Amino acid sequence: MKASDLFVKALEAEGVEYIFGIPGEENLDLLESLRTSSIKLVLTRHEQGAGFMAATYGRLTGKVGVCLSTLGPGATNLVTPAAYAQLGAMPMLMITGQKPIKTSKQGRFQVIDVVDMLRPITKYTTQVVSGERIPSVVREAFRIAHEERPGAVHIELPEDIAAENTSTPLIEPSLSRRPIAEYKAINRAVEMIEQATSPLLLIGAGANRKLTAKMLRQFVDKTGIPFVTTQMGKGVLNESDPLFAGNTALSDGDFVHRAIDRADLIINVGHDVVEKPPFFMHPDEEQKVIHINFDSAAVDPVYFPQLEVVGDIANSIWQIKEDLIPQESWKLDFYKDVHDAYVKHRTVAEDDDRFPVLPERFVRDVRKVMPENGIVTLDNGVYKIWFARNYPAYSPNTLLLDNALASMGAGLPSAIGAKLVHPDVPVVSVCGDGGFMMNSQELETAVRLNLDLVVIVLRDDAYGMIKWKQSHMQLDNFGLDYGNPDLVSYAQSYGAQGWRIEQTGEVASTLKHCLETPGVHLIDCPVDYSLNDETLNRTIKELSDKL
Repeated sequence: MKASDLFVKALEAEGVEYIFGIPGEENLDLLESLRTSSIKLVLTRHEQGAGFMAATYGRLTGKVGVCLSTLGPGATNLVTPAAYAQLGAMPMLMITGQKPIKTSKQGRFQVIDVVDMLRPITKYTTQVVSGERIPSVVREAFRIAHEERPGAVHIELPEDIAAENTSTPLIEPSLSRRPIAEYKAINRAVEMIEQATSPLLLIGAGANRKLTAKMLRQFVDKTGIPFVTTQMGKGVLNESDPLFAGNTALSDGDFVHRAIDRADLIINVGHDVVEKPPFFMHPDEEQKVIHINFDSAAVDPVYFPQLEVVGDIANSIWQIKEDLIPQESWKLDFYKDVHDAYVKHRTVAEDDDRFPVLPERFVRDVRKVMPENGIVTLDNGVYKIWFARNYPAYSPNTLLLDNALASMGAGLPSAIGAKLVHPDVPVVSVCGDGGFMMNSQELETAVRLNLDLVVIVLRDDAYGMIKWKQSHMQLDNFGLDYGNPDLVSYAQSYGAQGWRIEQTGEVASTLKHCLETPGVHLIDCPVDYSLNDETLNRTIKELSDKL
């Protein structure tokens, strides 16, 4: 059997459905092996888009998403998605080609050390040096990518190795179970929660799993302990719940931070320091933190929990819930005040008809139109803060944003990956004009795949997030404004349908029409960020300080 055939059969044995990417001449044997396999090749227009799609596939399914590139420049284009998957705990395998390693036919042309290049931003990276190694290398890569904490892995398959003949048998995936937390840690967690005065549940990205969500729902129902979420923990529990006290979209000064300040015990589920900190610990404070996660806490100047419950999160929450007795001495009423103040402020600008549209109004209209199971993928920009803060998520992984690497350019590819995983679920990608143009060519990929997909481009003709920071630092407006193509015509040139918002009242109706009409749609929506500095840096802080 040709080694490339064995490689593909090993991928099939791991349950691979899609490979996203762009082949090169060093991948041609592998490409031929894929042609007759059960795996679907999704040809993309840039390797970065392929990596974002594969990472999103891993994020949504829990299985390893796979992407492909050639050597040299193709491989370097996977660096950002590798970091995206690694920091975001998304299981992903990158397969790259390489020149022959037994003989040289082109000297050092296009040759760089891809294995070492990717070493700092992957869990595992290796070169296949013989066909006989393929079964063990592939099995090891998938095992490590899956293993908590999930992340990125890489296999380099040189051209001459792919063409070898081999008779090595496959290694079938093994059954593995995550370890459960030690009983002493569970008992101590129960004691700390029962002895607390104002316990608060904080939900992070690691809890964004279906079984964990189910266990947390039972925990909250039994105890009545209110909860807050990090940006990547949104949707684990239904955020229309009156026990929801807000999302840590801002670093400090929001209503949710008053709840965090009041808590004498934070039950921190599924968060680690890779995600932007939702709160800051100080050595001289009496506030205690219980760390509940698949792995131990990485100690940081802002995070050093007093108790770590390490093991399968869902099982840990179930064990704690079973033993925990809700206490009449708990003082939880303040959290309701936080919830009420947060909801009241959130709705203040939601009926504002000024145009260009305010982000608060835009977020409300998207939430009004999207069904509960609809998926919104965000690129990276200031609108991410508004969605994290103002868009109630009702179930896990229905608002996909990245608050770990926080890379621009991921929104559209992530939406394509999400639509392939959930073809019957409405998917909308919300991008700033800056992030959209970084991978806008993937519109052609979406059209070619015959996807039903809506892309909304919030256009302010500038890098709005940085302008907000620039304004807050009282610096002159400089270096952040640019021009845009006619986005409607641009979409149409790819075979998509283009729409332009010309008054605020058209946002909801246009989105509704696009969701009901097959095909790829792009909506050009001008947005007004001029109130960001006043609202996010001053007004919210002043109002929350009154609690």
